[in-house]
Amino acid sequence: MDNMHVPEYFICPISLQIMKDPVTAISGITYDRESIEHWLFKNHNTICPVSKQALPRDSDLTPNHTLRRLIQGWCTLNASHGIDQIPTPKPTRDKLYIINLIRDLYVPDLQTKTLQKLEALALEHDRNRVYMVEAGLGAVLVSFIISCYKTGQTIGLEEALGLFYIVRKLLSQSKGNLTENDEIFESLMWVMENSVFQENSGVKFHAAYAVKITVQKTSPSMLERLKPEFFRNMVSNIRQACICQQGTTALLHALLDSCPWGRNRLIMVESSAVTGLIDVELRNSDKKTTELVLGILCHLSSCADGRAQLLNHADGVAVVTRRILKVSPAVDDRAVTIIWQICRYSGTNGVIQELFRVGVVPKLCLLLQADREAHIKDKVREILRTHYDVWKESPPLKLLP
Repeated sequence: MDNMHVPEYFICPISLQIMKDPVTAISGITYDRESIEHWLFKNHNTICPVSKQALPRDSDLTPNHTLRRLIQGWCTLNASHGIDQIPTPKPTRDKLYIINLIRDLYVPDLQTKTLQKLEALALEHDRNRVYMVEAGLGAVLVSFIISCYKTGQTIGLEEALGLFYIVRKLLSQSKGNLTENDEIFESLMWVMENSVFQENSGVKFHAAYAVKITVQKTSPSMLERLKPEFFRNMVSNIRQACICQQGTTALLHALLDSCPWGRNRLIMVESSAVTGLIDVELRNSDKKTTELVLGILCHLSSCADGRAQLLNHADGVAVVTRRILKVSPAVDDRAVTIIWQICRYSGTNGVIQELFRVGVVPKLCLLLQADREAHIKDKVREILRTHYDVWKESPPLKLLP
């Protein structure tokens, strides 16, 4: 093989290997299908790698049958020299086929089989997933899940949520909102609590990711009218560890994305979110979970009831303090902000003494010596300066582990 002369036009310009399924782009350049589709759909490029002309993802890739037959014939003639045979490629599914398949989801008798076909196609190739999302699969899946919730039907839900999970990254990158129907949140909570799926951790996990993506891809007006039941159910699922670690992380993302609205923060506090999150963090060993938990606590401690709930928890200020300089700069930022808010707005003498007891002072002093952003150190200096007179009279304590 090394000494064989391979005709130049048999070689893909991207992979530099013999083409198995040559296709010609609108730029006139021929590539191996797998290479050019990876270039377009996986790497999200929009230019021809050879001519540098515009090459939209939805542009046609025309099979070059003549060239493929020439390559196959050449490989056959040179099989004795170690050249592998190239089989005829399977026909690819075009965008129109996928659009028609998605439309079949509106036909009740075809829904389950259609979901299974779509899942197989989504797993087959990046191109198919892109076509599905561009054809509005996300909105159709949302409508299907809501319909199941309203009718109490569970048939097809596992497939729908599995498909939602497969295309989750493309859905999160897509333009526009996923839905304007806030019943999707009730529907997903219904799935997670449904006794039919009690032993099916996969369905709950996929539902948790659907919650995350839906919150991420919904409008501010919808986020402002999320119902208290939604937050209570979210906190309950997170607190009781009803799903796997990744599922819990997805729900925490959804909570964090809902925090910028003051109404939501108050509802979370009323749902005992602060207490629940501290309990989660006490048994947690995952860095990402810690970042999310402290991010949410940082928002919730901006309100008086949130701070009170944190201070009333036996391990509230201790668990926040212990995370400083142990996890990441992001955690340090959030932990310092929580402590700063407590000191500034809830800094009674008892609270200040409790902060000293759990080792806040040495942690903050170490932060001043660490490589952290200026705004973090400014908060640290303010905390130390404001309460210096109280803390200087306290006996020295060892730094908490």
